Formats: sequence, structure tokens, C-alpha cells
Amino acid sequence: MNIKQYLDSTYLKTATQAGISEKENILVAKGFIQEAIEEHFKLIMIRPDRVSLAKEMILKEKSNLQIGTVIDFPEGKSLIEDKLKEAAKAIEDGADDLDFVCNYEAFKNGDVELLKEEILKGTQLGLKNNKVVKWIIEVAALNEKQIIQLSSLIKNVIVSNFHEELFSKVFVKSSTGFYKTENNLPNGATIPSIKMMLENASPLPVKAAGGVRTYDEAVAMIELGIKRIGTSGAKLIANGENSNNEY
Repeated sequence: MNIKQYLDSTYLKTATQAGISEKENILVAKGFIQEAIEEHFKLIMIRPDRVSLAKEMILKEKSNLQIGTVIDFPEGKSLIEDKLKEAAKAIEDGADDLDFVCNYEAFKNGDVELLKEEILKGTQLGLKNNKVVKWIIEVAALNEKQIIQLSSLIKNVIVSNFHEELFSKVFVKSSTGFYKTENNLPNGATIPSIKMMLENASPLPVKAAGGVRTYDEAVAMIELGIKRIGTSGAKLIANGENSNNEY
């Protein structure tokens, strides 16, 4: 198994979140990008303001590394128009994957129509520009019924509005890695949440993000049927070592 082709090496911290200066944080981001190039990972997942930096480094190295970025991260509460504007800028800067955070709080409050509209419009923008689109549902903020319902909602919007050959380019993704849970409960992908997503998002692919910290955990997720794994410990996992990173 070429596990590296499942791994999206991920660094999404701001300088404040990392507890370092902006200059130091740029160096950390550069380190992640360079490592992803050298290790031949599938993709580097980086904040929107780092996409152009990643593009520059990848072109210089003549690498096939792809660039992913997050939209309306991490809470997903912005207006649809603002999400689309941020996504359009990321496309312009060179992003290959657009990982939108669903407005899961609106969903929990019953505003299903808002979710349908942002999923439709965000996906249209991405696919029109030949990008991969992922919808982050934030499983740690949802109960089992909500995970099932939101995964199904995304699936139904895509299946009803797009051609079958495009389904493989629209993912349902588990987590941002930034959601604060109580009592140290997992805030990322778990086997039960991923199983529910796989069962209810199919035929759309699923990405497990957060909580995958060992090679064996990564293999278990792949064997369940996920197509991508987001982790800040990609090199350690690929080498069969354990990652102590939060994401």
C-alpha cells in the first residue's frame, strides 16, 4: 500500500495558535510544504494566505504535490457570499482542493435550506474550476443522528445536481481539528463516525481528518473505505511511527 498517496499533510495554525511570531510561523509552514514535496505526499493542506507560497515552492521544485486550503475555517458561520469570495481567491492563488466548513450550527438549528444552498454554490464554484471540493461536517459537534443526516444531505445535494462522473471530486470530511470538546473527548475522526459517514455519504468519498496518529490507525481507516487522511504527522505515520501532534 502506498499510504503516502492517502495523506494530506496539514498545517493550519495561525501564529497566535502556535504561540510563535508570524515570521516563525511562515518558516514552519515552509517546512511542512518542503517536507510534503520531498516525501511525495498527495497534498499539502495549508491556510488560504499560504497557498501562493506553496504554489511558488512547488513550481520551483517541479513537484506534483497538490495544494489544499480551508474555506470559512474553522467555524463555518460566514455568509455564503463570503465563503464563495474566499474560495475564488484560493482558486486564483493556485489551490487544487477547497475544504469548506459546513455551517453545522445552522444545520443543528434546523436551517437545512441554508446548508443546501452553500453546498450547491460552493461545489458549483469548485467543480467549474476543475477543483476537488470537500465539506467538513465537524463530527465532534454533532450527535450520531446529525452525522448521518448531514452526510446524507450533502450526498443528496450532489447526486441531485451534478453528473455521476463528478461525484469522486466531492468529499465529505470529518473535522477541522480546532473544535473544542469537553472531557477530552475526540475532536476528530473516529471509527464510529467514519463508518456513519461512509454509509450515508456514498457514493461520495470520505476524508478522515484529525485523530489519525499511527500507521495502523491510518491503514484501518483506509480499509474502512476512506480515500484521504488529513494529519500534521504525515511523515511519522508514513514511516510507521506514532505522531503526538494534536491533529
